[in-house]
Amino acid sequence: MVNLAALGFRFRAVIFVLLYLLGLLPPWEWGSGSRGSLWLSASTWVARTGWLGLAAATLTVTLGALGCLLLGTLLRVWGTAYLGSGVMGDAQMHAERFVVAGPYRYVRNPLYFGAWLLSLGVSILMPPSGAAFFLPAFSTFLLVLISAEERFLSGKQGDLYQQYRRRVPRLFPRIRSGYAASAARPHWVQAVLAETYPVGITICFASFAWRYNARILVRCVFICYGLSLVVRALMKPGKDLV
Repeated sequence: MVNLAALGFRFRAVIFVLLYLLGLLPPWEWGSGSRGSLWLSASTWVARTGWLGLAAATLTVTLGALGCLLLGTLLRVWGTAYLGSGVMGDAQMHAERFVVAGPYRYVRNPLYFGAWLLSLGVSILMPPSGAAFFLPAFSTFLLVLISAEERFLSGKQGDLYQQYRRRVPRLFPRIRSGYAASAARPHWVQAVLAETYPVGITICFASFAWRYNARILVRCVFICYGLSLVVRALMKPGKDLV
């Protein structure tokens, strides 16, 4: 019998890309002539509440999205620096060890939490209907992946992992860690290279968001993702810098 969760994990990168494409370029909007974005809709809604003027509302939404991208990128790079880019990008689950260092002292799934924050930031570039599909679908798929990995680790690591689960939250980080600082050494250069996409899109957003042009940033999304594929292809598979 096919293990759908394991299959989803193996092809998670393809599924992520498909979900992003459906959000950014929803086929049900093709030919409709609609060019609006969640960015504009959210800003207009906030302005209509009377809390802020349109300019201030747009700035607030923009800063919120940039904050999500920045925090998501930091979590992704921090988590990958300790987990290792080879493990992070592998199609197979690993249970030789589980990491209790860096962000893993505060949250069990910093990479997935970072990916979710990135999805929130990018979603403002989508048509409202695309974002309405993308955010629930993306969030659900992340939860499926998290559940599959945690079942796998529980089966392989047993009581040791169960103790870790009791002491460290699943998604929303704890301010104080239940574990002492680890002597593990992060691989920052490898992590930044492995996370070229979130690093790139955050830099692009910080540079171009002030033009308030979603089309420019959508192009940046595709360019940054393409660049990330090139960088990963050039990196030595399964190895981390020491």
